Amino acid sequence: MRWVLRSKIHKATVTDANVAYVGSISIDLNLIEKVGLWLHEKVLVVSNTSGARLETYVIPGERGSGTICINGAAAHLIKRGEEIIIMGFELTDKSLETKSVLVDDQNQFVRYL
Repeated sequence: MRWVLRSKIHKATVTDANVAYVGSISIDLNLIEKVGLWLHEKVLVVSNTSGARLETYVIPGERGSGTICINGAAAHLIKRGEEIIIMGFELTDKSLETKSVLVDDQNQFVRYL
């Protein structure tokens, strides 16, 4: 069994960072569905801006809004305006086809990678 990249949102821009929230990352529902993430799934978030890396879980953001909000303690590590990559992995004994998307500066789907 190996951990394999299954879902990736590339070059997303953090639209908000809310330390007061209990935790997680809010992601526009359109993007969640495009890459096949599940609600409450654990994801790795990497900042291209600061180099910070963290694990959290997915909660839904408003469909079509472009929302990418870092919530809870993670908001101390990754701030509004940072460029990030969001990755979901799967433990499997088979090859997977990764669903990877590129988004624009408004977090709207551009194309599959």
